[in-house]
Amino acid sequence: MRNGRSKLAVLAAIPLLAAACSNGDGDSSEAGTNGGELSASLTGAGASFPDPLFQDWIYSYGEDVQPGVEINYQSVGSGAGIEQFLEQTVDFGSSEEYLGEEELAVAAENRGCEAIQFPVVFGSVVIALNNPDLDGLVLDAETIAGIYSTEITTFDDPAIAELNPDMDLPGDEIVPVHRSDSSGTTAVFTHYLSTEVESWADEYGEGKELDWAGGLVGGQQNDGVAQGINQNPGGLGYLNQSFAQEAGLAVASVVNADGNPIEPTLEATIAASDEADVPENFQFAIDGIGGEGYPIAGTNWIFTYTCGYENATADALIDFWTWALTDESAQEVAGDLGYAPLGPELTERVIAELERTNSENGGTQGGDADTETSDE
Repeated sequence: MRNGRSKLAVLAAIPLLAAACSNGDGDSSEAGTNGGELSASLTGAGASFPDPLFQDWIYSYGEDVQPGVEINYQSVGSGAGIEQFLEQTVDFGSSEEYLGEEELAVAAENRGCEAIQFPVVFGSVVIALNNPDLDGLVLDAETIAGIYSTEITTFDDPAIAELNPDMDLPGDEIVPVHRSDSSGTTAVFTHYLSTEVESWADEYGEGKELDWAGGLVGGQQNDGVAQGINQNPGGLGYLNQSFAQEAGLAVASVVNADGNPIEPTLEATIAASDEADVPENFQFAIDGIGGEGYPIAGTNWIFTYTCGYENATADALIDFWTWALTDESAQEVAGDLGYAPLGPELTERVIAELERTNSENGGTQGGDADTETSDE
């Protein structure tokens, strides 16, 4: 059995990493990671998946770390976040799907310099249910695919009953709920189904948007899916763990690659993230999860550019995300909301990539770079 790192082990390493990443002599929680006061206004847009965490981070950073930095993050969905980033209407983008080569090429052409991307947090996509009596219902990839393809229509279907011999299953009709906007959560969910169920891959495939089977209920963003589940007896839908937790919804356990039914806990998300093989370009998926890992796990990426920012903006971008990734209290909040932090080694790699923000403008530390994009 493969074991995930414990939450305590991860968080214990954060203060040491924060000290190593600090450019100043002061406490990062008082003066920011660069050791000085900053003044900037940042805009970001994208995934609703990490929105509860991002809003908490933004509030704490503005109140306790850098009062001169205002950050406005709009939870509009991964697809819209990527679009706004490529159109350069925001300072940073956010998505549960990384930028592919085509999108990176568009970014470089539009901006005149390279876009960079890096993961900031891991999270689970849970199968949430309207009926509290079904909390802990065991499902596998085949039954989930059957539900969303409308081949399985009731909770007492033989395929579900076989996975739950000790549960008194109702004959209620299942009402599947999906994201109706362009969604990274949908990309994670459908990638899982496509890699696990051949018939799903052939008929529906994967992506931020899908041509769903008829008769399903759609909802805008994670909030909309949670609402759709709550409003429909028999409601069942996929959404980020934090939203299910906040809405008080029952959640299913999902059978992983080792045949273990896994409840979507923080520890199970951490165990899944430990399975990820993260290449140098940070383009990866979390597949084939076994051991104690929850099998439907995703990553949130942040996007910035290597040129085109005012120095104050670039300094604030680097400082905020460095703080979010290394401050002990920020990481504890992530855990409390059900998000798995990056391990110390990956965090170091991510910060090195983050610090490339605006680097083609001649650097951001005390330089005189202007706001023009690079011609290189």
